[in-house]
Amino acid sequence: MTDLPPPTEPFQIDVALERVAVAVEPYPKAAMFALAELGYRTPFQQLVACLISIRTRDEESLPLSLRLFAAAADAAAVAALTPAQIDALIAPSTFHERKAQQIHAIASQVAALPGGALPCDGELMRSFSGVGPKCANLALGIACNAPGISVDIHVHRIVNRWGYVSAGSPEQTMLALQETLPARYWIAINALLVPFGKHICTGAAPRCSTCPLLDMCPRRGVTRHR
Repeated sequence: MTDLPPPTEPFQIDVALERVAVAVEPYPKAAMFALAELGYRTPFQQLVACLISIRTRDEESLPLSLRLFAAAADAAAVAALTPAQIDALIAPSTFHERKAQQIHAIASQVAALPGGALPCDGELMRSFSGVGPKCANLALGIACNAPGISVDIHVHRIVNRWGYVSAGSPEQTMLALQETLPARYWIAINALLVPFGKHICTGAAPRCSTCPLLDMCPRRGVTRHR
């Protein structure tokens, strides 16, 4: 590790996200956005896939979501499975047994709705067991194009490292971003910062020396870098 010069330019979120978009082009998309590009973009599919992804790497959660939807693509089909069958399809996702129970319960409730489809209703989504603001906002953003900020560990770490917000938890970061982040970036920030956080602005030893934001990032909390 070598000492890096302090930032010489003020931090600008528009410039930062433009540079991040270029930097992440070579890397795989965040799992939920990749799933949508493969045609699985209904609110139900996005919500279930987000549940599967909790505490699970994209490299594992995306194939597991595809495996589940290959067997049962909508709420009625998933509800027709037993929790044990769902569990077998989504293992080895972290907490897969609990998630299987939650997914079966959600599918059963959605299948009983008029039309058997999950509407673009954030309040309804958040009422389901296991669904928090992160998954509800991500499903609404991708499936419904409804502005919402989904904050995972990458988004939380990076925007605080930038000094764009100062918050102690992902939930607090989401609230802070709702006050500061222009609405045009509310959906995109997750799509951009997940691959950026996995490959460049990593948790341990971020690649600061080659980062496109080196001239404006204050690197708050960084004690070791590459």
